[in-house]
Amino acid sequence: MSRDLVIGAAQLGPISKSDGREAVVERLLALLRRASEQGCELVVFPELALTTFFPRWHIESQEEIDAYFERDMPNEATAPLFDEAEKLGIGFSLGYAELTPDGHHYNTQILVERDGSVVGKFRKVHIPGHEENETWRKFQHLERRYFEPGPDGFQVWRAFDGIVGMAICNDRRWPETYRVLGLQSVELILIGYNTPIHYAPDPTQNVLQGFHNHLVMQSGAYQNGTWVVGVAKGGSEEGVDSLAQSAIIAPSGQIVTQCRSESDELAVARCDLDLCKNYKETLFDFERYRMPQHYKLITERRGARAPE
Repeated sequence: MSRDLVIGAAQLGPISKSDGREAVVERLLALLRRASEQGCELVVFPELALTTFFPRWHIESQEEIDAYFERDMPNEATAPLFDEAEKLGIGFSLGYAELTPDGHHYNTQILVERDGSVVGKFRKVHIPGHEENETWRKFQHLERRYFEPGPDGFQVWRAFDGIVGMAICNDRRWPETYRVLGLQSVELILIGYNTPIHYAPDPTQNVLQGFHNHLVMQSGAYQNGTWVVGVAKGGSEEGVDSLAQSAIIAPSGQIVTQCRSESDELAVARCDLDLCKNYKETLFDFERYRMPQHYKLITERRGARAPE
């Protein structure tokens, strides 16, 4: 008997600097209700879904920076989303900037079950970009200035009748992300992202952004026998073009469904979590085939080093 889970990838279009959280939550609610009409049990929203992507600016004022962060979740602005989800019996995953009571700043994603209970929280591990204002850039990518790496690493939770893990944006580019989750028998990985199409350190990669985006998620899904849901905030936001192409990917590595626009859009797929066994118990039977004694460099060495 299959374990079917109907999942909605709830892509967002641009959010302007002037958009308040209440207006953004109304957009999330519209997607949530549309998902309910299509039978979804889980809706996945993007990274930093409540505000514009503020790391594109160099901001001196800590007060101004902190205004982009949430101190509680749910809070007054997001409570309607939690209430409506519980009313509809739909779970969701939501990315936002988190400011903890003891002053830590994280890029965070939360997972909420169908009954409204908070299942888990993930804080982004691989923080990209740079720390200081680089005036030669058309726009900044100051995530390393505004966020700390998540201290808890990659975890999984028993939820939605399966085993669920989360990752955020740049985490999806690193094979270690999927492997650590795979070693915990993950069956579903939820990933939100904001990806500028222009990559200042090497513009030759710009044309390949969509290819690379799907490449890493498809390979991660296949090599670990897991479903992967990648959801974007795309389109031209405050003059910066960002990748859309949200997708739901099967354990085979095949894209099952994909958003076609750069706007608010819902892509829906019925995902059989039992399909993971086709790969976890055959080609990628870790217990039988892995040789961890030969992988020591992965944890012993941080940077690449050529032989003498």
